[in-house]
Amino acid sequence: MIKSLFNLSFRAKIPLWGSLLILVTAGLVGLTLMFRAYDDLRQDVLISADSLGRTLSNTLFPAMLHDDVWRAFEIINAPFHGATPENPVQASALILLDNQERVYVSTLPETYPTLADFHRFGPHYAELAEKLKDVKEETTQSFEIEGSDQIFVAAPISDGGKRLGTLLILYSKTVSVPRFRATALRAGSITLLVLVVLLPINWYWGRRMAVPLVQLSSRMGEIGTRIPDALDSDAYAYQDELGQLFIAFAEMVEELRESERMKNEMVQSQRLAAVGSLAAGIAHEVNNPLCGMLTAVDTLKHRPDIDPRVMKTIGMLERGLIQISDTVRALLVEARAQSRPLAPNDIEDVRTLLQPQTQKKNLRLEWRNELTGEVALPATDVRQILINLLLNAIQAAPEGGYVESAISPLAGELVISIANDGKPLTDEQMTHLFEPFATTKESGHGLGLWVTYQIVQQLGGSIAAENAPGTIRFTVRLPLERLS
Repeated sequence: MIKSLFNLSFRAKIPLWGSLLILVTAGLVGLTLMFRAYDDLRQDVLISADSLGRTLSNTLFPAMLHDDVWRAFEIINAPFHGATPENPVQASALILLDNQERVYVSTLPETYPTLADFHRFGPHYAELAEKLKDVKEETTQSFEIEGSDQIFVAAPISDGGKRLGTLLILYSKTVSVPRFRATALRAGSITLLVLVVLLPINWYWGRRMAVPLVQLSSRMGEIGTRIPDALDSDAYAYQDELGQLFIAFAEMVEELRESERMKNEMVQSQRLAAVGSLAAGIAHEVNNPLCGMLTAVDTLKHRPDIDPRVMKTIGMLERGLIQISDTVRALLVEARAQSRPLAPNDIEDVRTLLQPQTQKKNLRLEWRNELTGEVALPATDVRQILINLLLNAIQAAPEGGYVESAISPLAGELVISIANDGKPLTDEQMTHLFEPFATTKESGHGLGLWVTYQIVQQLGGSIAAENAPGTIRFTVRLPLERLS
């Protein structure tokens, strides 16, 4: 049971233990006040009895010396004139004993008659009689007999070494109960007030201290699986040990993020190195047969008897082969391939090349080409960007969907916008979209968007992807002043 209490969350443990401490402290304070009140009341009784005993002893000695019983009775009854029974320091009875322990006179003659043997009033009185023998002259002593509801105070009647008897002053223990009860009630009220004030404060500060600790523990538990989020700066804004722990945690999170960033950069560098090696091999193996095909196409173009429609096809074939050659060089990334300026026909060639792909999936191709003349951009690079993005859009679009392509010169830029109605990209895909070998398709090498990104960077432009309502859109912006 105790162990389970220690295993509780700090959100409950700190307020609970604080409340327990407050309750124990308040209880001890209340008990202390009540015992102090009881002790003060007892001291008041003893002081009153000592004063009364000394006063009456001096006046009773002559009366007993002259055996004046009536005078002695008047003397011991004098303190009761005008007295209130509720007064806790008011004596309940006075008994004057002679040296033979007989009643000389009392304030209650019916209960304690004159000349009655003090022992016969009961075992309590017999026990008291034995103790009275030890009372010394000029000394007032108090006695409490177990089982008796009275407090006895004995004052010797003596003068000049001669003792004539003993004055017993009786106090009822029950008379002090109302005063003690009132004191206990005040102590209880004070204790309750303290609890009403301190317990809510304890719960507030307990949770104020515990909630940041719980948050810190939760975030620390995420280390190893992910980099935890930073803690709210308002969770604990103080500069004590706990505040310093929060600062240290924030610094640790920043270092972990920096380490993760450096790790990602290292992985990126390794991927780029692998792509470079792959590209070099492709360039070596593909360029030689390409040169032969381009030479054959060039020879075929110079034949005088070629039909114009065939010549158009040969021109498209030549531009396609040049596109393949330049794409291989673009994979090398070291330098941008030189090419002729971009013309409207280059854009339309791409539409013609991709028309069978769209028809195969029954896609609606929305095409808008606002380019009316040559612009200072390399045709090969722009064609490659357009082909890569359109192929991705066609593959991502559902059967019977649509693909949109818009090319327009605008404010010194060539803006290429490619969209489709396929599945939206996830946050994870967005994060690694333009990295090598990161593909959004079930099959693919993951180089198309990376190559596109590299070409756009070489041309000094920008590329961005976004999930619009029902649409995935890629937007490329290329500055027209890039080439002269």
